[in-house]
Amino acid sequence: MNVIIIGANGQIGQRLVRKLKESSLHNPIAMIRKEEQMDKFEEQGVKTALGDLEGSIDNIANVAKDADAVVFTAGSGGHTGADKTMLIDLDGAIKSMKAAKQAGVKRFIMVSGIGVHRWHDKNHLEWMDNSPVYSAAKYYADVWLERSGLDYTIIRPGDLTNDPGTGKVKVADNLNHEQISREDVASAIIASLETDQTIGKAFDLVGGVTPIEEALRTL
Repeated sequence: MNVIIIGANGQIGQRLVRKLKESSLHNPIAMIRKEEQMDKFEEQGVKTALGDLEGSIDNIANVAKDADAVVFTAGSGGHTGADKTMLIDLDGAIKSMKAAKQAGVKRFIMVSGIGVHRWHDKNHLEWMDNSPVYSAAKYYADVWLERSGLDYTIIRPGDLTNDPGTGKVKVADNLNHEQISREDVASAIIASLETDQTIGKAFDLVGGVTPIEEALRTL
């Protein structure tokens, strides 16, 4: 499967690219914004493509034209303002969905944030009160994806760490705000690509005791 990773230079994205490259089932294509980011991926034997989430839908569609699936794990980062959050995490995500449809790519995996589907609920998770713009952006991007007609999976990971992956997680509609390693998030993305049961599903994801593939089969 040819997989476009939007946000390939991010912390989850880099781990995902490496794991896909090590897999015998997939070929990663790293979408990057700057030419100077190419060398890092090409040294790994990973194909790259220039694309800008603040650019045109046609540009992103051209990147995705040879793909079987798109993974959106891009983000504006914690040091940018509300404007970049809306342009990348919301508008960039929606552009990517439109581009996937334009390129004829049905499979789309979104990396979101734990509990954002409850953003409008009185009992939403406390972390969202400190990140209202990010929470709103993620909420509406996910809603758009659910209504897009794409074969989507929305993964809502908890508090991200750089700990080694355990290969074991917990998945459910509503989980407490607990931790999960970026390594395990990357593994869960790949397992979702390989598990048709995850199509049309959205779920919270944190560290747990159940092997990833087994956990996803409970959805």
